[in-house]
Amino acid sequence: MYEVGLVPGPVAIPSELRAVFQIDYGSPDLEEEFFALYSECASQLGKILATRNRVAIQSGEGMLALWGALKSVLRPGDKVLAVANGVFGYGIGDMARQLGMAVDVVGFGYDEVPEPQQVRDAAQRFRPRLITAVHCETPSGTLAPLQEIGEICREVEALFYVDFVSSGGGVEVRVDDWFIDLGLLGSQKVLSLPPDLAMVTVSEHAWSVIEENAYVGYDALAPWREGIEHQLLPYTHNWHAMAGLHLATKMILDEGLSAVFSRHARVAAYCRSRLREMSVELFPVEEKICSPTVTAAKVPVGWTWPGFDRALRERGMAVGGSYGPLAGKVFRLGHMGSQARDDLVEKGMNILEEVLRRGR
Repeated sequence: MYEVGLVPGPVAIPSELRAVFQIDYGSPDLEEEFFALYSECASQLGKILATRNRVAIQSGEGMLALWGALKSVLRPGDKVLAVANGVFGYGIGDMARQLGMAVDVVGFGYDEVPEPQQVRDAAQRFRPRLITAVHCETPSGTLAPLQEIGEICREVEALFYVDFVSSGGGVEVRVDDWFIDLGLLGSQKVLSLPPDLAMVTVSEHAWSVIEENAYVGYDALAPWREGIEHQLLPYTHNWHAMAGLHLATKMILDEGLSAVFSRHARVAAYCRSRLREMSVELFPVEEKICSPTVTAAKVPVGWTWPGFDRALRERGMAVGGSYGPLAGKVFRLGHMGSQARDDLVEKGMNILEEVLRRGR
């Protein structure tokens, strides 16, 4: 445990949420109370994500949603267009390729966001069954615009698959208005819970494709369409995690979505302002495409990432490194969910400034 934890997930779990994991619940297979709790969680997620679509809440880490959604709507040979501007965007294309899909990638730099016309040109040429995109690329700290890509999906009659694991709840996400058929969320980011749940918003069009595809597996979405109504889920669910989700979503709604989004934007702006004052170069440099939930910056001149990480930890602060081409070059500060706090980010910036002043 660190006094100042600003890792980009899993984030710190507040005491109110930790408390629900100490309760001895009944069997989620048998109790009416559990199914009512699940339904209420789905409803609250729908309000946060601006959707009337059914939400499947699965037991497992967020990657379960990414894999399960692909397998549930695709068969080997289906065309997938991966819109990629970071580790996860390119990675989802690799996942689809490993599942036997015909994959084309419309790629952008890690310090860019997708340009809609390039996506449109690729989609009209390739005519995919599914188009994938990532809202917040956590390893590089960017936030992509989604509405135009959703409109492109409708133009070419493709399903729209979106990873908003690191943005949902901290940034405005409008599933219905952005034509998102499969919206993917994890519990360990803005929701500030352990990595126990994977959530997927599923449009009616996607449900029809899921039914036709008939994929069967632990990560399959099909059983979640009517599982709650019939009180028959594909496995024993995690009641503790569901109780945590209920409280986490209630806390967001009680604070108010506009207030939550403003809080994330405010601490992000403060974090980046302090970094610039310390002559730490942001990544990307163009701040308007940076996510309010995570800040990426270049490892300061004269430091290696291991040395910088060690110096921060010795002073009670933990941040994150990065992955892929950015590994060893970029570090990340997670100010999402419970970590989107003015006092916490200010403490972190003070420690970072002290480390840089003292040197290695």
